[in-house]
Amino acid sequence: MTLDYLRCRLPGTRNGRARLVLEWVDRSADSMLETLARTYFRQAGIWVEAQVYVDGVGYVDLLLEGCLIVELDGRQHGEWAQVKKDQRRTNRSVIQGYTVLRYFYADVVHEPQAMVAEVLSVLARLKARG
Repeated sequence: MTLDYLRCRLPGTRNGRARLVLEWVDRSADSMLETLARTYFRQAGIWVEAQVYVDGVGYVDLLLEGCLIVELDGRQHGEWAQVKKDQRRTNRSVIQGYTVLRYFYADVVHEPQAMVAEVLSVLARLKARG
């Protein structure tokens, strides 16, 4: 189903709010967790790109304001092999000049305001440094 298909089926003034929701649709996210986090960040006025390729790292979940990587970790990220892989990816990201934050399901679903506040705090410090 395409966005154009949905837009065609939402004509008239009574469907204006539904058409506005379509502006938030972004098919680049890899999971529902990414979609939720991306939406919270965008509502806070943060520029968000999903599934961005970073050389030497691979695809990162979210890139905020071009400088802050946010990785969203599910259960599989608690296994030791995955923890080591994630830490190597974080290190390679930092070496390239990115700042990295990691959040879990509970952060995104149950504490989104705290997550957004932390991200805004980090972005403010990054912008202050230039």
